[in-house]
Amino acid sequence: MEIHKAITDSDDRRLKTKYNNAVYVIQRALTLYKIFPFVTELLTSRGATLPTFGDVVLLHLLRAGYYLHMKERMRCDEELTYNQCKFPIRTIYFESTSAFTEINSFTYETATKYNLQLDIIRQDFKSGLEGLLKTSPIRAIFLGVRIGDPTAVGQELFSPSSPGWPPFMRVNPILDWSYRDVWAFLLNSKVPYCSLYDQGYTSIGSVYDTVPNELLCGNTPTGDKVEYRPAYMLSDGRSERAGRVKKSTQRLDNNVSQSNGVSNMESQQTCIPTASVIGVGDEILFGTVEDLVGPSLCKKLHSIGWTVTQFNVLRSDVDYVAEAVERQKATNEMVFIYGGIGPLHSDATLAGIAKAFGVRLAPDEEFEEYLTNIVGYRCSGDRNEMAQLPEGITELLHHEKLPVPLMKCQNVVILMATNLPELDKEWDCLLELASSNGLLLLPKPFSSKYLTTLLSDVEVAQPLSALRIEFPDLYIGCHRKSRHGQLVITLKGKDGAKIELATEALFKKFRPGAFSAEK
Repeated sequence: MEIHKAITDSDDRRLKTKYNNAVYVIQRALTLYKIFPFVTELLTSRGATLPTFGDVVLLHLLRAGYYLHMKERMRCDEELTYNQCKFPIRTIYFESTSAFTEINSFTYETATKYNLQLDIIRQDFKSGLEGLLKTSPIRAIFLGVRIGDPTAVGQELFSPSSPGWPPFMRVNPILDWSYRDVWAFLLNSKVPYCSLYDQGYTSIGSVYDTVPNELLCGNTPTGDKVEYRPAYMLSDGRSERAGRVKKSTQRLDNNVSQSNGVSNMESQQTCIPTASVIGVGDEILFGTVEDLVGPSLCKKLHSIGWTVTQFNVLRSDVDYVAEAVERQKATNEMVFIYGGIGPLHSDATLAGIAKAFGVRLAPDEEFEEYLTNIVGYRCSGDRNEMAQLPEGITELLHHEKLPVPLMKCQNVVILMATNLPELDKEWDCLLELASSNGLLLLPKPFSSKYLTTLLSDVEVAQPLSALRIEFPDLYIGCHRKSRHGQLVITLKGKDGAKIELATEALFKKFRPGAFSAEK
């Protein structure tokens, strides 16, 4: 079988692993649903338009998988004849008036070339399936869905159809394939694909929302004409959908909005955003390692005008992390978490974050490329555990000074630092990113004043309580550096003038000289 031979003869170890895993899923589905000899009535091979490149890969994987399934079933060491391995799996094509003519042409040419049993449906996916199921029972559908596709969130290799849909099993053999994997398969197996992919298109929808990917744009040698390189030359797979046109939302008013006479800019400057800090590590709780990262991070957040509401150190346990993240992300603007990140059994942070958001861990092609460049291809099989990130919510934070990007899952920032020098570097990079793309709100820093006194706690307790009521937007706190040392009174806020007023009001409540300002 030409596909199987082309991949097994390839030197691409990753592609071979991906191929073997996908074929195993296909063979498993063919065995589980016992389709032989009623395959044409029980199984369909498509849930999307045929000629998108992921679907072309799926088609040829199904051909190879069925061939190997039949060889195993017939216990045959020789090559099978055409009739013995004739591809019997039905193929559904959802034809649309908004499809590219190249898509339609390629679909029908492919169906003819490989003698596909093509069902053409001119309805939306759900309605078309409902109508098809009324006349032809279908137990399972092979889909060309991949991680990163809008419909991939929450799906596994075998996933029952969603509530409200006709009942069938979704089989996703290439769910963990990246953009690179798909093109490695197509180029190694030398199978035809739609000509649009040689014209700069990297992800094809309708004629109304699809244009060539600008990242593949270039000029002819004479410079008088724009041309696009083929899709397989796109170096960054996460930009696959960059050619999908998005409808822009026009702003009705370009002026800064006002609220009670205060501009949004002023409001952001005087606000006090809240954050929580979470450290993960049994070694910290055992006392084996002194945690310097957490306290330093709290200090850094305070220095840019943030208030830290909580600082917790947790066991390296998925449930502990999930519970803390779920609670704290709902009550703070941002959550900063460090520790417990890696491929070891004790590294529970990413899995805990995924659980807190109700998503799974899934392969991230871009992050895996970073790790491969650093440590090489040393993972077992095709899977690098550190490249499994919370699906659909993880944003990589790139900075030229960082060998590996930081991560952000909605309002949860994941730091890699394990010591103070690493934290200092990551923090500086975060601040630069905040200035350029608004990653973090950068409000006005706190103004502070520290007063010391030899007065007892009992003497100052009631006057300080009254002062807090008089100045509710200031932080007024007390501490002692030692049990018998001086009492230190702290006044903090965004308005330095109010701090001075509060200081004068406090002085009036006591005899002159009772307080001195700490420098």
